[in-house]
Amino acid sequence: MRVVVAGGAGFLGSHLSDAFAARGDEVIILDNLSSGSLENVQHLIDAGHAFVQCDVSQDVPVDGKVDVVCNLASPASPPYYLEYPLETLAVGSEGTRRLLELADASKARFLQASTSEVYGDPAVHPQPESYWGNVNPVGPRSVYDEAKRFGEALVTAYRSARGTNTTIVRIFNTYGPRLDPGDGRVVSNFMFQAMTGRDLTIYGDGSQTRSLIYVADEVRGLLALLDSGHSGPMNIGGQREQTILEIAQSILEVTGSSSKLVFEPLPTDDPTRRRPDITLAREVLGWEPTTSLTEGLTALRDDYVARRVTERA
Repeated sequence: MRVVVAGGAGFLGSHLSDAFAARGDEVIILDNLSSGSLENVQHLIDAGHAFVQCDVSQDVPVDGKVDVVCNLASPASPPYYLEYPLETLAVGSEGTRRLLELADASKARFLQASTSEVYGDPAVHPQPESYWGNVNPVGPRSVYDEAKRFGEALVTAYRSARGTNTTIVRIFNTYGPRLDPGDGRVVSNFMFQAMTGRDLTIYGDGSQTRSLIYVADEVRGLLALLDSGHSGPMNIGGQREQTILEIAQSILEVTGSSSKLVFEPLPTDDPTRRRPDITLAREVLGWEPTTSLTEGLTALRDDYVARRVTERA
């Protein structure tokens, strides 16, 4: 197939691009490199896959018919989307619309990468796809949360009004190799701090929870959803709910670090609990995560060593 991956030079997008290439598809990677990196996809470019540097909220320069369009074009970590609030809203709205137009014109399958952030600070636990969420539309995280919620509405409208072949995935706390050590996510923060002998920064008292999922499991779920024909939304996320303190301790063990824990105030609207209900994914896709936290964290540690990211500190 001929596959477009918008945001394909990012952490998750590059792994998804790898998976398409590995099964013999032609991959067209679109990215403006605001948070993605050519380093993540240079091996694909060298193998003959296309890379186009562009902002999909302005233009989608893809010629000819395509079979699949994957929209992962958005900053995904708080430091990035807080630095670029207008751009985040633009790529979630106009960028999504332009990519939908490309898919609709080609009668292609369209994947919208949404997020667990559409659930906000959830009042329902674990979070099923039927839960509408508890999101502050004017809070500091709203530029990302509302861009993703609007994206889901736009995808749904194209499906109902035009019959576009769409699906929506809600992604939860993914980690693994190529995760930027400076992107502000809890796993990358802790791993980088532990490997460089810094104190690990805990926001709040560390009792808030996350359900982490290793990137290979996430990609396997995305491909299964694409191939299923299901319209979504569908949760693809981890099932082992852990406190931030437990995650910090796991990283200290994997790295052998003697770093201390320091506590800072909890950011506004930071979710207190997060765990997906993946009943739908199990029933429809036969999918569930299989990588243990120790295996995943070890792979991330080894990736940081191989890329010498701690030497750049």
